[in-house]
Amino acid sequence: MRHLAPQQPGNLWPAKAYAGEVVPFEATVFREGHDRLGVRLIITDPTGRATTFRMRSVAAGTDRWRAELQLNVEGTWTWKVRAFADDWATWLHNAEVKIPAGIDVDLMITMGRDLLERAGTRKVVADAAAAFADPALSPEAKLAVALDPRLTAAIEAKPLASLTTESEPLSLRVERPRAGVGSWYEFFPRSEGAKRAKDGTWTSGTFRTAAKRLPAVAEMGFDVLYLPPIHPIGHAFRKGPNNSLVTQPGDPGSPWAIGSADGGHDAVHPDLGTVKDFQFFLQTANKLGIEVALDFALQCSPDHPWVTEHPEWFTHLPDGSIAYAENPPKKYQDIYPINFDTDPVGIRTEVLRLLRYWIGLGVRIFRVDNPHTKPLQFWEVVLHEINTEFPDVVFLAEAFTRPAMLHSLAQVGYQQSYTYFTWRNTKAELEEFFTSISHETSAFLRPNLFVNTPDILTEYLQFGGLPAYRIRAALAATASPSWGVYAGYELFEHVARPGSEENIDNEKYEYKQRDWAAAEKAGTSLAPYLTRLNLIRAAHPALRQLRNLDVHWSDDDSILVYSKFLDGAYTEGAGTDALIMVVNVDPHSVRETMVHLDLTRLGLAPDARFTVRDLLTGDSFEWGRDNYVRLDAFTQPLHILHVEYPKGR
Repeated sequence: MRHLAPQQPGNLWPAKAYAGEVVPFEATVFREGHDRLGVRLIITDPTGRATTFRMRSVAAGTDRWRAELQLNVEGTWTWKVRAFADDWATWLHNAEVKIPAGIDVDLMITMGRDLLERAGTRKVVADAAAAFADPALSPEAKLAVALDPRLTAAIEAKPLASLTTESEPLSLRVERPRAGVGSWYEFFPRSEGAKRAKDGTWTSGTFRTAAKRLPAVAEMGFDVLYLPPIHPIGHAFRKGPNNSLVTQPGDPGSPWAIGSADGGHDAVHPDLGTVKDFQFFLQTANKLGIEVALDFALQCSPDHPWVTEHPEWFTHLPDGSIAYAENPPKKYQDIYPINFDTDPVGIRTEVLRLLRYWIGLGVRIFRVDNPHTKPLQFWEVVLHEINTEFPDVVFLAEAFTRPAMLHSLAQVGYQQSYTYFTWRNTKAELEEFFTSISHETSAFLRPNLFVNTPDILTEYLQFGGLPAYRIRAALAATASPSWGVYAGYELFEHVARPGSEENIDNEKYEYKQRDWAAAEKAGTSLAPYLTRLNLIRAAHPALRQLRNLDVHWSDDDSILVYSKFLDGAYTEGAGTDALIMVVNVDPHSVRETMVHLDLTRLGLAPDARFTVRDLLTGDSFEWGRDNYVRLDAFTQPLHILHVEYPKGR
């Protein structure tokens, strides 16, 4: 046997799953000749209880075998594959061919009787053996006995196996559901409740005023709130509006320029309140069903206490200055990156202390800024130590970087990762991307599909109008179990700073007041639409799975078609659930085309007819393998179709 899955490339670390996820276990199993094979999955849960499941052939001629299981217990599972020559299945196949043809009939009956005697003394088996020994029964009658479903089930439970072989055991780490499923919302607490005086000066929002925004976030169906850094902000080289080098009194600076005389990574910005105020914010969020994700950015401003207490943690240039952060052409004069090579033990000790401090205050999710600029070995040790001590802690990697590094961060322990989703906009790009995240890397990388960030306002959103905002949100919410939006998305904030992919008047560098109520009153807010998407996600367990996405086909280069299918046979209490997404990814056009479905991916016969209901509009249609669609980007750019299976399916 070969090519066992799921496993990480090189099998250096355990593969990943989350509680409630349906995991396909697969192996390529073959042998010489034409004899039939039996393949079993033997899986051991974290308590040490082993269970055996039958693996079935994926498709004739592929030698690929699969068993799908929903794993609901957190912890480390082990599994292996057992393969054997299935002597009864081999005999039965030959008997079905030879006995009706009158070939070797007596020999086949004798061989069948011998196998039944070997199968044991269970009543259904003993009765079959007696029938085979009865000279009054014809060979055809004896073959009918062999085909009795009760006998098949009895032998299936205890197969007649020979030439048995087993794979080496593999590990699978099952984490809590939030490690794989969540609807994320990002806002800056300093902007929520910020007030501007007539003279242009600002009063910062606080944790207390920001808490007033939490009910609206919960009402939209978001269950994770991500906060940019909440620490004191440096004054040296502080950036002004639109990343300018010129500041005015009262400019708040970038939250990622961490550290001042008020403290560093273990302090909260005094404008936001106290640690007790932060805990109040956490408690308020938790009561509303929201978890708070805290930004963890390992960098500092020139004013950070580390600069004087640990100068060895930074890169010193020949002129004696400390190197600031750069990502050409971008320059971050207000930020010093850390040099992880000068004192790796000391830095790691401090980072572990900081994480334990915030965990102690109640934080269980960290969004890590630019982890790809730090050594992989550092993350491997830190994440392992924290997750061993606190298995419920979730780390999201903000790693917009090369595939090798993005994948490796996930492999060494990150539970989730940002991805290239924001730059995948055409049908072809999205087909490739969706296939990759759901099938090629799903054993270790869990994508969080953010539609925008303070740094990312793509040309698609800048120039695609409201249709682009609807399209991108629906793609993210239906393609991945985890997705997210940055505040202002629902207000259609689409104007960029010239020559960039950033919002103009970027909130990273200034306060931003938003009139949520006015937009909702005017009917221009996308909040109801985002709410509807999250309600659909909550109602349909198929959307809370990652590995079940299948791409289908259309005759139009801009009509993307994909499905999410959850077979009730593999889940506890969820039932069969299937959705078909048909999306016009061109936000400027009206498209008419034929959509072509592989209905076997939905548990249906290839020629089945069935009803689908659009979960956005309520409209119902009779569908089959080939279907006409018309999608007007300006009025209805997409369908989210729920398959209504007939009773008794």
